[in-house]
Amino acid sequence: MKKKFFALMMTMVMVLSLAACGGKAETSAPADSNTPAQSGETAEGGSTFKLGTIGPLTGDAAIYGQAVANGAKIAVDEINASDSAIKFEFQSEDDVADGETSVNAYNTLMDWGMQVMVGPTTTGASIAVAAKAAEERTFMLTPSASSTDVIAPGDNVFQVCFTDPNQGIASADYMADNMSGAKIAVIYRNDDAYSQGIRDTFVSQSKANNLEVVYEGTFTADTATDFSVQLTAAQAAGADTVFLPIYYQPASVILTQAAAMNYAPTFFGVDGMDGILTMEGFDTALAEGVMLLTPFSADASDERTQNFVKAYQAAYGEIPNQFAADAYDGVYIVKAALEAAGCTGDMSATDICEALVGVMSTISVDGLTGQGMTWAATGEVSKAPMAVVIENGTYVLP
Repeated sequence: MKKKFFALMMTMVMVLSLAACGGKAETSAPADSNTPAQSGETAEGGSTFKLGTIGPLTGDAAIYGQAVANGAKIAVDEINASDSAIKFEFQSEDDVADGETSVNAYNTLMDWGMQVMVGPTTTGASIAVAAKAAEERTFMLTPSASSTDVIAPGDNVFQVCFTDPNQGIASADYMADNMSGAKIAVIYRNDDAYSQGIRDTFVSQSKANNLEVVYEGTFTADTATDFSVQLTAAQAAGADTVFLPIYYQPASVILTQAAAMNYAPTFFGVDGMDGILTMEGFDTALAEGVMLLTPFSADASDERTQNFVKAYQAAYGEIPNQFAADAYDGVYIVKAALEAAGCTGDMSATDICEALVGVMSTISVDGLTGQGMTWAATGEVSKAPMAVVIENGTYVLP
């Protein structure tokens, strides 16, 4: 009788044990899945978090949004395939670089159950979403929106890329150190917070560095197809260097029109110019010798960069740009913050936000776009940009 009772008890224990293990296993998927679980737990006793990103997947700025989505996905896939206790479900939404559309995309992701966000991609869209995220207490880490206006709405909004003021200052400092005696023209878009912000600090720092700015020309979104007036004036002023704190689309027009009028100054851009080498229909020979500030070069020789570039090329058939690298780093930054805060996947987005805000100023992350990256409580990242020059269709250190 005792033997039968013992056997019955052991059978019940085994059934309950298998049921418990089965309950966990059913909520998880293979390590290389994009959606490893439907709840906050994984089979390994870790947690799964819903991570969303937003950017222009279509439209004129699609090269940025697609790069961000692709870079983030590579990081998610790596983490999900690793032995990390943290896993991610991932979803990206298109905002065509429009603020109102971006807010709608944010709402879609929140309806999906998003707990943390690596996005949006562009400055205008990020400013709009940051206000909403601050109001609802959703953690927001933008990979590529660099205006200080993005992080102004709340203490829960952070940046991966260096800020517009830093780009303007760094550009002026680089010119002072390496291009002494240059006569500089500035062509910027005065209806864009990104372009205007970089221009303002560049001009201010140029004065402090005794750089000579001989001409300034402006344009708007509606006039970004003809720069003959600005280029003619810059040439007449004797500018041998043209600073372009703008995105790659208008920059491609400027380079094309400058070549047509045999005007060949040194063109110096910022991170928004990244992408010009992969722009459809653009003759990349026109970009030969262009300089720009960037935190990432696909030609870097370190193992981390080489592995990322190989993975990106294998997945998408092209060389990754800075925006892809920023997003890749963004996912790993979120992972580091979740680990430091001890977050679990069953926590609400609001609770996760409060926990991450509490640790962001304490973590340090080595990534593709910076070593020892840290964050101020205001949301600004601390890392240094580097200058590269385009030679034979690639970025190289000058």
